[in-house]
Amino acid sequence: MVKASHSWQLNKVNELLKSEFKNLNLELEVLGNPINNWIQVSLTGEDQVIATSYINKKIGICPGNIKNLSKSSVLKGYISKVDQNQQELKVDVGVFEPKIIQATIPLAHLQAQLADGRKVDLKKIADIYGFCPNMPISVRSTCLNRGDENQLQAELSEAQIEKIRLWQGSLLDRLIVLNASLDQIEMTHERIKIKRDVIATEELGLFEHALTCKLGTDAAGLIPKIGRYMRNAEFSVFSPKRINGFIGKSALTL
Repeated sequence: MVKASHSWQLNKVNELLKSEFKNLNLELEVLGNPINNWIQVSLTGEDQVIATSYINKKIGICPGNIKNLSKSSVLKGYISKVDQNQQELKVDVGVFEPKIIQATIPLAHLQAQLADGRKVDLKKIADIYGFCPNMPISVRSTCLNRGDENQLQAELSEAQIEKIRLWQGSLLDRLIVLNASLDQIEMTHERIKIKRDVIATEELGLFEHALTCKLGTDAAGLIPKIGRYMRNAEFSVFSPKRINGFIGKSALTL
């Protein structure tokens, strides 16, 4: 499951897959990103099953039809909107049929999982946890309606909560970089010598990464330094200090 909003990303996926499958009897073609920027790939040949299995395991495949989901399906997707009008987080999980359907995480679910049930508003939760459009996220469906309305309600998955708990417990800021490849990030590291500020780069998706800052480094302060060399990138900040100060260390629940 990979989204691409630029042609260079399509080329990157094409290069990556062809490199991975170079020893297989396979014809591969990246068809483009016609539906909500989800990349479509055509696989034909003797080793099609092997390649499909690899992609499903390493990258993920969109469910496509809502009929492929169950009430407790765990889904990877991308935040599409922090909807303050509806007070919910909208997540594109790759459901296109019988129509495009996005998962919605109601504010009440976010308050229960991230704020110990406190009545924190959606904008505040999104701000302190770094939630923003195009950010990869894992959710679990909680209410599935396959009727005329085709609704899909969800909450953060256990794996997503565990990641947030791990990040929060580390006490280290993370700069979330979206719409950038690992190569671009590493080149920027070398160019502006920020290795003294960043101790690790974690892959969230093919074009989404989290830069773990050293203790005492403010992630927000790195944005002007990195942003000038990564003009297509988008940034968000995860700050354990802010989270612990506003909500408390024991807020996360499963």
